[in-house]
Amino acid sequence: MIEVIPNWHPLFVHFPIALISLSAFFHLAAILLRKQPRCSSHCAVLAHSTLWLGALAAFPTVLFGWLASNAVNHDEAGHAAMLLHRTWALATLLTLTVLAGLDAWRHKVDALPTWPFAGAVILAWALVASTAWHGAELVYRHGLGVIPISANVESDEHGQRHDEAQHLH
Repeated sequence: MIEVIPNWHPLFVHFPIALISLSAFFHLAAILLRKQPRCSSHCAVLAHSTLWLGALAAFPTVLFGWLASNAVNHDEAGHAAMLLHRTWALATLLTLTVLAGLDAWRHKVDALPTWPFAGAVILAWALVASTAWHGAELVYRHGLGVIPISANVESDEHGQRHDEAQHLH
């Protein structure tokens, strides 16, 4: 029987990570390719739109993360790590919201970014990366939100784990 965990956070978390990473890349590309207006303009459109979409995607990601934090079993160390991740996530959400709001208010979709704004987007990407790191710590160091390996699992000579039921087939 397959057990499905009703936690949508892992599904949504990859969108803001990918979109803000792309936004930082395209902000830099738009600036570095200024001497090629057509290419720079395309990069600017991608820089702005991925920033806006990344900020929008962060909202359900944070919401589902909040819901997940109330649904997973955890010990005291896991709880402290979860609070740290939540603090980073809220700071990141606020930063992305402000940057995307300012960008949408001040620029046309194909406006070339400035160095200061591109720097701010790169710093926002660093916040996203740090938030993601702390989230990964919850899963890979503290085991939050994962089903533990059952007691009837054995390892083969290569260190790979196999369920006893697999050996019967």
